[in-house]
Amino acid sequence: MTSRLAALACALALVGCGERTPAGFPGYVEGEYVRVASPLSGTLLQLTVERGAQVALDAPLFTLESEQERAARAEAEARVRQAQASLANLEKARRPPEIAAVRAQLAQAQASLRQSEADLIRTEKLVADKFLAPQRRDEALATRDRDRARVAELNQQVQIANLPARSDEIAGANAEVKAASDTLAQAQWRFAQKSQAAPAAGLVVDTLYRPGEWVPAGSPVVSLLPPANVKIRFYVPEPTVGTLRMGDAVTVRCDGCGSDIAATIRFIAPQAEFTPPVIYSRENRANLVFLVEARPAAFNPALHPGLPVEVAVSARAR
Repeated sequence: MTSRLAALACALALVGCGERTPAGFPGYVEGEYVRVASPLSGTLLQLTVERGAQVALDAPLFTLESEQERAARAEAEARVRQAQASLANLEKARRPPEIAAVRAQLAQAQASLRQSEADLIRTEKLVADKFLAPQRRDEALATRDRDRARVAELNQQVQIANLPARSDEIAGANAEVKAASDTLAQAQWRFAQKSQAAPAAGLVVDTLYRPGEWVPAGSPVVSLLPPANVKIRFYVPEPTVGTLRMGDAVTVRCDGCGSDIAATIRFIAPQAEFTPPVIYSRENRANLVFLVEARPAAFNPALHPGLPVEVAVSARAR
């Protein structure tokens, strides 16, 4: 009877050991930082955030000096206005006073033509009556023809004064407006790049320059950590990695986190992190570990980068 009770107790102990929840896989919290920089260099004029502060999306972060870019933008705006004015001038007829002046010249030429025509008639009569030499008729005829050509010329001038410029001149002016507008867009972009805003809401992890310091082009000034950029990195042994799938749910535990944190596997390393310099025997295959990354289902302020954690996988994976 005693031996039976001992055997039963041992069996219960073995079952209890088999069903005990295994310890989690070791890992740590890591952050993917967003380092905000300007593509242009300049002296740091204003830093509007401090390390440790929480910023919202599009919140101003820093401003570099921008006097040169401001002047270039003003010059480009003036060139656009000048090009637009030239185009508008070509697209319309001459001003009314200019048209009136051409019409007055036409009226004067018409009066001269009437006078020369009358002189020609009288001269032809006097030449026919032998009172004048024939060459006087030729002179009167030339004067009449000259005045007639002048009237025809001024009639054309009146028509031209009421027309816009030629199409090729207008096309050239349109090209000037387009070029000036593109130059203005570049100047505006360069001016805007001297002030940077937060590309995402998050924590200001660090500020790398102080006001008054020279910031090279492309050098980060503010380092941000958006909540969505916090991830869990842990390592699983070779026998377990084959059972994990992208999208599997895991549970994260850490000191001071309180309740368990739900996360989802987003990356499984295709190669082992640590490969022993020996042939893969059945015994040493268990020494291989693979990196796995998981994203928390929701933001948790307890998950600080560098914090050690333990990750428990689902029962199917175990």
